[in-house]
Parts: sequence; C-alpha cells; structure tokens
Amino acid sequence: MPTAFIGLGSNLRDRWETLQAAIRRLRAEPGLRVTATSPIFETNPVGCPPGSGDYLNAALAVETDRPPEELLAFLHRVEARFGRERSTTNAPRTLDLDLLLYDDVVLATPELTLPHSRLHERAFVLLPLAEIAPRAVHPVLSRTIQELRTAIDATDVRIATVPPRGHGLLRDLRALVTGSTSGIGAAIAAAFQDEGATVITHGRSERTGERHLVADLSVPAAVDRLAEEAWRMFGGLDVVVLNAGADTLTGEAARWSFDEKLDALLAVDLKATMGLARNLGDRMKQRGRGSILTIGWDQAETGMEGDSGQLFAAVKAAVMAFCRSLALSLAPEVRVNCIAPGWIRTAWGETASDYWQERVRLETPLGIWGLPEDVAAAAVWLSSPAAAFITGQTFRVNGGAVR
Repeated sequence: MPTAFIGLGSNLRDRWETLQAAIRRLRAEPGLRVTATSPIFETNPVGCPPGSGDYLNAALAVETDRPPEELLAFLHRVEARFGRERSTTNAPRTLDLDLLLYDDVVLATPELTLPHSRLHERAFVLLPLAEIAPRAVHPVLSRTIQELRTAIDATDVRIATVPPRGHGLLRDLRALVTGSTSGIGAAIAAAFQDEGATVITHGRSERTGERHLVADLSVPAAVDRLAEEAWRMFGGLDVVVLNAGADTLTGEAARWSFDEKLDALLAVDLKATMGLARNLGDRMKQRGRGSILTIGWDQAETGMEGDSGQLFAAVKAAVMAFCRSLALSLAPEVRVNCIAPGWIRTAWGETASDYWQERVRLETPLGIWGLPEDVAAAAVWLSSPAAAFITGQTFRVNGGAVR
C-alpha cells in the first residue's frame, strides 16, 4: 500500500490528550495502518492571531488503501469530530491534520496540494517528520526531509513535556497480568501501572524487569508454579487478569490442523485460565478481598463461520460460562468478571487482508477497529473500587456489534 505522512497539531483545550486521541483514532481506522509516530513537539504559534496559544505538533507515517483525495477527506472528518471549526486562516484549532506527503505524488488541485505547499518552510512540521522519515525525499525539491530540517531555523521548537499519566484508580494494588508481553496484555499491564498498580507481567520467555514471571501455560505444572510464584512475590495479590491465550492465527501455528489448534486453545485459554482463577481465587477469598478478570470473545455468543469461529467460540464461551460460576463461588469477597473483545487490532489485525478490513467496517457500528488500549481501559475500571458492585458479568468491548 502507498505510504503517506500526516502532520498533527493542536493549540486548544487539552492539547496532549487531543493528539493522543487523534493518533488512536487513526490507528483504529480499517485500511489505514500507522507505521511510525514521532515525539510530540511544542512550538510558538506561527502567523496566528494575537493571543493564540502554543501548539503541540507531531507526525505519523501511515500505509493506506485510500487515494490522496479520499485520505484528505477522511482526515477532515476526523478533525470535525474533534471540534475543528474552519474560520480564518491560522486560527486556533482543536486539531489540525495535514497530508504532508503521499509516496512521490505531485498534485495541485483546488482541494489538495502534494507535497504540502509549506512543508519545507515549517520547523514545527520538519522536526517531527525528520524523526520518523529523515530519508524521505521531497519530490519537488529533490531534497531529503533531514536536509530540509537542517536548513531551517528550529530554535522555537522544543520537545513537549509529557504530562502525568493516570488518576491513581489502582493506587497501591498488586496485580498479575498473564500474557502481558504484547498486544492486549501489554496494554493492560501498562494501563495498570499508569493508574498506580504494581504489576507482575508474564510470558513464555525471559525479558528485562524485576517483576516478570516465565511460564508455558500449556503445561499444567507451570500453571501451579506461576500461581505460587506470583502470590509469594507480594505476599498476596489484589487483581488477577487472565489474558494469556494460544496464538493460532499467526506464525507456524496458523498452519496447524483443526485438532492441534483446539488442543492448544483448550490448554492455554481454558484450562490454564480455570486453574489460575481457582488457585488464586481461593487464596483471595481466604484473605477476604480481590478481583479476577478473564478474557472471552464477543462472537462466542453470536457465532462466526469457519474453523477459527468454531474454535474460538467453543473455548471462549466456556471461559465466559466459567467466569459466571466462579463469581458465585467466590462472592462476596472476590469479584469475577469477563471482558469479551470484538475486532481488536492486535498483531493479526495489523496485517489483515482487505477482506477483513472491510468486514470490520461493516460489522462494527462505530466503523473502526478496537485497540488494545480500549480493552485496557475497561480492565482498569472493572478492577478498580469504582466497580465494587460488579461481578459475574461479561463486558463486550466491540464498538457496538450486537448482531
């Protein structure tokens, strides 16, 4: 797919959160894949009305299935959703999304000029762009972005200060998140840490970090060992998120037979989840408090055709049913809930074919992919004191798909 570069800017409201939310929105768009994101820079307003606030700016590289005109129209729709009002030139704005480059396309129409007509003049564009594409070539000037950046005065552009994250919703809680080296698990672990929790991560291989446990959850003895090590590390746990699952969609496993995939899913997604939940849930109940989250699948309740649909529906439906029964067994001391994600853009979704991109558009009322951060936000709330009256429930994080 063609590669495009997009400039982002904001100088109204919560500028940092606006840019972060805009990046998440672009990451969620089917048929558009964000491949690089620059740091965020702060700069004085250039050519703006008196009293205009300083800007935050960033740049993205994306692969897209849209031609330039359609991509620009999409960017304008996103701007509008963030409250962008087009009035006078260079007026303050909640969000500015500029199409800077689109491969080596040179274009001049009333609606769109490529490359962006002032790209080479603006330090607040060139600095973030040079961070992600220093060797990209301006197709009119025949100079690299790094050469253009070096030739311009950038004294007024500075790296923005990162604001504090989170609101302390999980302050002082101790949590285990299984399968947390990538994807949804990594997003949950990061969100928990941002909200003040101390987190034990888990995966099948070693990684740096004081609180990382290694266990192959397809091995029953490893399940028991992980429960013991995690509990002993802190002398108890307040939250357990059982996210680990067998990947049967990518890599060598994608070529396994139906029965091989079923065995893997039963071992990791179901049996390991049940084993850890029962072991750690009993300990939490004896201590008098705790919260457990499992991961289901929204289409386990509605069905999906094909081998993958049959496999995941059977296994994840079992997880969801187990969660309801475990909640009754562990109440009132321990809350047990399940998150059922829909179309979440994990590693498989990043490279899914055009067919699946269009299917996401059609099957999700919001018309976009969910992101691991969306699941993490639900996990934070369900694990926090704010959800103290919630147990035995399955929460769909799926953009409204209710087929």
